[in-house]
Amino acid sequence: MKQSSGSDKRVLIVGLGVAGMAAAIRLHEAGWETVIVERSVARRSGGYFVLVYGAGVAAAERLGIGDAVPTLQYEDQKTNEVLGSGRRMPGLGFEALARPPRMMLRGHVETALFEALPAQTQVRYSTTPTAIGQDEYGATVTLRNTETGAESTEAFDLVVGADGVRSTVRSLVFGPHQQFLRPTGYMTAAALMREQVPGFLPHEGLAYTAPGRCAWTFPMVGESAPSIMFSYRTKNIDAEFRRSPAESLRRAFGRTSLGPVLGHMLHEYERADTVLFDSADEVVMPRWHNGRVVLLGDAAACPTLFVGMGVSSALAGADLLGTMLEQHPTSLTRALFAWEARLRPFVEEQQSSLPLTQKLFLPPTLIDRVFRLLMFVPLPAIGSIADWNIKRSPIFSKKDLDISAA
Repeated sequence: MKQSSGSDKRVLIVGLGVAGMAAAIRLHEAGWETVIVERSVARRSGGYFVLVYGAGVAAAERLGIGDAVPTLQYEDQKTNEVLGSGRRMPGLGFEALARPPRMMLRGHVETALFEALPAQTQVRYSTTPTAIGQDEYGATVTLRNTETGAESTEAFDLVVGADGVRSTVRSLVFGPHQQFLRPTGYMTAAALMREQVPGFLPHEGLAYTAPGRCAWTFPMVGESAPSIMFSYRTKNIDAEFRRSPAESLRRAFGRTSLGPVLGHMLHEYERADTVLFDSADEVVMPRWHNGRVVLLGDAAACPTLFVGMGVSSALAGADLLGTMLEQHPTSLTRALFAWEARLRPFVEEQQSSLPLTQKLFLPPTLIDRVFRLLMFVPLPAIGSIADWNIKRSPIFSKKDLDISAA
């Protein structure tokens, strides 16, 4: 496949999220003219808490935003396991890990990336692709303004789909969503609280888990109150979306006798300025590129919130894409094959950890719930078994440090 050289190389990036902006920064460094289109009318701000692990931290530093995304974790941060009765016991949080991730809000990462975008990068809001064609000479993309309905067709050398779990680029080029979405049967909800749970100090988080459902809070330095996350199992995902998020949460956790802790958490979710409410779906694909079109971040391989590697994978994947394009400047085909060959083992290992990490966050049965509670009993034998199970997950290993290309 022939590719133009020098500054004539032009890339369309669909999606103004972490993956899209990281790709724009890195591909500009690699000599590409970058154009970003975003469906929303303006850049979205805020967002729930996210974790950034080794590969993501290394990529953020190479992208020039390492100092702009410091961890918001308290030095004396601790997590409490809260029982239904309201009783507390020591819990397992990210602060207990030998190599804890950086904790921050998604908005912090996106703001840092937006401010680091090259001045030459075009950003077009209220714009989405409606058709993508390609041949050996380039890709032609029809873009539609969602406010005016006006359409135009433009030529690009490369198209990057960084538009999330329900990617428009993926549906146009690779196939309908149902081919690649793998539902887990769980719903997730997240928001920023305005007030800490009564009785808890600013540096204290909590975890409430029961068979098929959980509620967590994550304290963060500089925020008035923690970030909150709920998750629960459902047999009918469509029905969950027909109700309001708050109504679905109250149905899942009980309308009455919630107790002061869960009651306060649900109240904080209901009065939050912005909330996340969605099904927890994996994206699993046999291939992430097709000709001159490549998928990045959640559009290619969403590992779900339970794995916690979405931001790290988006940053590392974008950084690696720029590196491979630099290493193969005359062949887009070789660059994309090399990029996927290096990134895929890293991502697939994360996805393989989903059953384990999901059990840790959200025990599906009473037996799993009991095992989770036993993890906090101060007995050496039990502690060793729990530690071994936790470290089986690749998100707690050192392998994510090896993704960066020389």
